[in-house]
Amino acid sequence: MPDSRSGEPLERPSSTRSGLYDRFGRRLNYLRISLTDVCNLRCVYCMPEKMQFRPRRELMNDDELFFITRMMVSLGVEKIRLTGGEPTVRPNLVGIVRTIARFPGLRDLAITTNGLLLPQIAEPLARAGLNRVNISLDTLDPEKFRRITRWGDLHAVWAGIEAAEAAGLRPIKINAVVTRGFNEDEVVDLARLTLEREWEVRFIEVMPFGSEADFAQSVVVTSQETRRRIEEALGPLYEIPGHSPNDPARPYRLAGARGSIGFISTVSEPFCAGCNRLRLTADGTLRLCLLRDGELDVLTPLRRGANEEELRARILNAVYAKPWGHGLPEGEVPRLRLMSQIGG
Repeated sequence: MPDSRSGEPLERPSSTRSGLYDRFGRRLNYLRISLTDVCNLRCVYCMPEKMQFRPRRELMNDDELFFITRMMVSLGVEKIRLTGGEPTVRPNLVGIVRTIARFPGLRDLAITTNGLLLPQIAEPLARAGLNRVNISLDTLDPEKFRRITRWGDLHAVWAGIEAAEAAGLRPIKINAVVTRGFNEDEVVDLARLTLEREWEVRFIEVMPFGSEADFAQSVVVTSQETRRRIEEALGPLYEIPGHSPNDPARPYRLAGARGSIGFISTVSEPFCAGCNRLRLTADGTLRLCLLRDGELDVLTPLRRGANEEELRARILNAVYAKPWGHGLPEGEVPRLRLMSQIGG
């Protein structure tokens, strides 16, 4: 049987094999669920300022979300991250978290957010069963933050980080998308946060999607460049042992730092061999690869009366056909959706 790391397909797994596996032998046990395509910011690398969002009737309602999510957990998903758009603007978010957190077999439930609403809901989310948060923060400069997000308030995000930490939603992870011409000169200040805070600051290469793809490709800053900037200013980064191949952010630490630094190099150094992810969009499609447009519509057959057995068979077949990796080196860019419509 070929080695899955080579990108050569394996034989179709036996029906008695537990879990979700693709044809390369990768176990897909991590599901990112977009709760909405709506966001209360308009980050320049994510969506146009005058974004048109999907009508609510086209998105999963709570019952549909619970049905599909429970089914995915029963198939072998052990880790779920709630995303958007901005997931905290979804009505009944605390109730959604409370329900999903109790699905048998789920081991970890997290959320990625811009942090603006966390001062109000961090504590209720923690009580409902949320384990952790990732918070997007691309700059520590209030004016630059407003320019990147088009109208965001940095002080509100900082209050959200503190509220999450106080609620016990740890470890805190800070996601910074490094965009040339906007914040590549900010990475040192962001990295410096780890000297005093037990946070993981993760620097992400901007990725091309939909109508924003050409812009994104023109402003990519590689992880190698970001790391060089940090080390020139703050000293060498030391790799932290025990890194999971499923984690795209390989962790490092500055000398004497309480926190860590990670680099997510989707464009310059793809990590497809360790991919264990699937994505469920807010309109109920299962996206197999973040940077490829192939999807399986789950919501439409569910609304037309398909039973769970039929849906499980569709999902198993789609997951088995998950592509090895993205096609950016060959010039293949996903055009079907924007990042905000996928959930990252």
